[in-house]
Amino acid sequence: MGEAVELEAGGRTVRLSSPGKIFFPERGFTKLDLARYYIAVGPGILRALRDRPTTLERYPDGVEGENFFQKRAPKNMPDWIPTAHITFPSGRSADEMCPTEQAAVLWAAQYGTLTFHPWPVRRDDVDSPDELRIDLDPQPGTDYDDAVRAAHELRSVLDEFGGLKGFPKTSGGRGLHVFVPIEPRWTFTQVRRAAIAVGRELARRMPDQVTVKWWKEERGERIFVDYNQTARDRTIASAYSVRPRPHAPVSAPLRWDEVGTAHPRDFDLATMPARFAELGDVHADMDDHRYSLDALLELARRDEHDHGLGDLPYPPEYPKMPGEPKRVQPSRAKKGSGAGADPGAGADAGSGAGSDSGSASGTGAASGSAPDGS
Repeated sequence: MGEAVELEAGGRTVRLSSPGKIFFPERGFTKLDLARYYIAVGPGILRALRDRPTTLERYPDGVEGENFFQKRAPKNMPDWIPTAHITFPSGRSADEMCPTEQAAVLWAAQYGTLTFHPWPVRRDDVDSPDELRIDLDPQPGTDYDDAVRAAHELRSVLDEFGGLKGFPKTSGGRGLHVFVPIEPRWTFTQVRRAAIAVGRELARRMPDQVTVKWWKEERGERIFVDYNQTARDRTIASAYSVRPRPHAPVSAPLRWDEVGTAHPRDFDLATMPARFAELGDVHADMDDHRYSLDALLELARRDEHDHGLGDLPYPPEYPKMPGEPKRVQPSRAKKGSGAGADPGAGADAGSGAGSDSGSASGTGAASGSAPDGS
């Protein structure tokens, strides 16, 4: 595996142990390759993570080894990496790392972090999201091309309701994410309602291609707009994050004219550095924009007032939320088991581990500190 090496990022030196350890056997990529990748795209991933509480998806022995999500800041984290105190839906809380410089990303890679999952908030206000994140998640029978068609119609929806500008990126799998920078003056609950309104409007326009149905048995072969990715403690893999798949894909920021011409497999640990060197961060101006959710929240109000379309179910691990409908799987409700059913039960619920979104979800990962990687 070789002797430790020292790498420089943003004026800091970070020690990398076991640089020759194989992290992606199918491609032969090593831990050193991973670290060099994050140096190459450093300004881009720092733009995506800066000042955001960030969960680390760690694979200390590579993509084929054991993995875990680390929400609490590692005990051995250097004091030059700040933290933010965040509260989970369970009521528990933790201090999460908040990268403010490129060396923090490199330090996390030293401990086997493949994917970074930032919250949609900044450390100076952890209760007010500054991004509306829309996750277009292909369901069985659909693929990336279906997500592309939904994304282009989504672009029109965003423009019509408030002149919002979305920034698209590949998920690193089959899906697409569209992030909208917003003014940090709404709660998680309000931002989630805006995401529901977007999803419903998109489904009205593309009823055979798009759905907001939470229960998998109701989705069919459609793109699922996973509105719950905007709930507190739900996160999405950041732009430029490496994804834990054998071919080492990355979540690639796109220009809108590339949505449909580029393909997720075009972007991986080997190809993204050259693209970044040529084009830079194609979302570099994202933080220069701040949009209002007023029009989308008015759409949500009209949906409820005129059509009786209120809230939708939260993930099963969340406490029961005000105004939320029963969390009863429709097929179980039809059998008469709804009244006595466990409101959080049902393996059919939500995005879960099978989602393409790359989310770090659930409150269970919030407790405990992870062992140090090598």
